[in-house]
Amino acid sequence: MCKRFWLAVTIAVFAASSMSAEDSAPSAVFPPWRGETPPAADPGVPFTVPEINNMPDFHGNPTTAEFVVFAGGNYFFALKELVEAFQRQKPELRGRIFFETIPPGIIEKQLENRNTITVGNLTLSIQPDVVQAGEQRIAALIEKGILKGPPFRFVKNSLAIMVKKGNPKSIRSLEDLARPGVRLANPNPETEGIARQIQAALQRAGGEKLVREVYETKVKTGEAFSTEIHHRQTPLWIMQGKVDAGLTWISEPRYQMMIGHPIDFIPIPPEDGHEDIQAAAIATNARNPGAARDWLAFLRSNEAKSALEKFGMTRLH
Repeated sequence: MCKRFWLAVTIAVFAASSMSAEDSAPSAVFPPWRGETPPAADPGVPFTVPEINNMPDFHGNPTTAEFVVFAGGNYFFALKELVEAFQRQKPELRGRIFFETIPPGIIEKQLENRNTITVGNLTLSIQPDVVQAGEQRIAALIEKGILKGPPFRFVKNSLAIMVKKGNPKSIRSLEDLARPGVRLANPNPETEGIARQIQAALQRAGGEKLVREVYETKVKTGEAFSTEIHHRQTPLWIMQGKVDAGLTWISEPRYQMMIGHPIDFIPIPPEDGHEDIQAAAIATNARNPGAARDWLAFLRSNEAKSALEKFGMTRLH
């Protein structure tokens, strides 16, 4: 009887601990997230394993692609809809579009290294037709001769504070991010363009002291962690309980809420916030400049406007 009792207790404890682990970080929180499906014409054998074999920001088949877009990842969810709408206009490209949605600083390094990037054990080398990023970075790439001007400015986005659903830390303002006990996901200034806008917003709200608290003091105390892909890591870390908040573009928590993740956000007052303008340009060595021109024209369409504005972004044309 005693052995049976302790066996039952052991099983119950194990089951409870397993359930707790699943509740805190269910496999559904790991990308690719709901609605992110392979856009290749023939996906072949599915072999996506959460946390292990997982490349959510590389979309399509680079070996058969006839049109390629490199885009900053902070609106990866809109890129999917834009590509699908563009393919309806140009059915000959259906399943033949490859697009990346990674941080713009990494895109720039990739462009400067013969369009080559390595993720894990996989190395990709592919010539883009169009590159999309913040307007300052696009202008710099045009200056270097990697892209051809003029840049096409097409959408703007605003900052927000991403938090867990219910906002358990009662964060209401940028100043609250400096409170002891509030753990933060901070985009890396070296690779993520949003970091410049975040620091500018913190400066306006609380001066240099607030900037130092968020980007220096909290790092030293272990209450702030640098992201490498903020549009993926910030919501993931919040859902895992690693952090309590992170500054992102408002489109990102809106997307997370739309797909049912336990995420919320606090808007930033206009006087403290900052808007970012996204731009696009055709690559100097584009393999399909005709499709590239059609893509830029498509970004001016009402269909593109709807795909962007549903996530809180504002189209410029």
